[in-house]
Amino acid sequence: MIYGVESVGKTTFASKFPSPLFLDIEGGANNVGADRIEIEKRDKSIPFGHHSNKPWNELVACIQKYSDSQEYNTFVIDSIDWAERLAASAICYEQKKQSLEEFGYGKGYVILAERISHFLNLLDSLIDGGKHVVFIAHSIVRKVEPPDILAAYDRYELKLEKKTAPLVKEWADELWFFRFKTKAVSQEGGKAKGVGGKERIILTTHSAAYDAKTRSGLAEELPMEWESVAHVFGKPTPKTSAPAVEIIGRESVAVLEDNEEVVNLFLVSNGSIAEGQTWRDASEKLRAQIVARPAALVAKAKAQMEVAA
Repeated sequence: MIYGVESVGKTTFASKFPSPLFLDIEGGANNVGADRIEIEKRDKSIPFGHHSNKPWNELVACIQKYSDSQEYNTFVIDSIDWAERLAASAICYEQKKQSLEEFGYGKGYVILAERISHFLNLLDSLIDGGKHVVFIAHSIVRKVEPPDILAAYDRYELKLEKKTAPLVKEWADELWFFRFKTKAVSQEGGKAKGVGGKERIILTTHSAAYDAKTRSGLAEELPMEWESVAHVFGKPTPKTSAPAVEIIGRESVAVLEDNEEVVNLFLVSNGSIAEGQTWRDASEKLRAQIVARPAALVAKAKAQMEVAA
């Protein structure tokens, strides 16, 4: 996942990944020198509320069509926030609603999160087949008020809905924030002035000012050059069958145990386990998937419960 400020060069950077195919939802990747498929997006001339599921279905169909391609090693979704809009439009079209707000009590956004969760599962099949998947996203500045801090402050976040963003952030192995490097210098009168702004950098570690993470041990700050991260993306190899889950991460166990009841009910409802069993009794393959992304399963389980209610 790469996101950042406007015009920092996210799309150009993504074109450096191994043998990329752009699924271009925004129509902004036509000058990057890489193969691309332009996904039809909602026509802005059409009044809001006239939705369609055609662009969303086209996006899913493209992924399925090229999943076994030997020509492309990387799929670039440009951008995930526009893909989210297509998903929302498809849901409104299918449910005959003018907007997600019409569902009431936040249910529209729960359904959207479930749709995006299924989309991430589809992309997992690409990764299992030996492909890289890259999301490009826009950033937005939001005011946050953590419960342990007295004052609210602004920070950069993914331009996604509140129920969608955590799913996508957890799914990604790497979450990088791209920005221009600036520093503040004092002027007469005590005011600060920003200087610099030409050097572009990649930030890989969480900060109060932005979301970021790395599972590859990258330095906290890197030059925005492909050589900075190229070693992380060697030639991809297909995954073999999932190994037995003998050691479960403490964080995964904590998430599952905190939501034990809803998770077990969900797995019983879809036939993954029998009545009276728990997620620990699931098949070896399913158990591996549960442990790998517990938050995604919890979100899906809660979404089903809320829709049923």
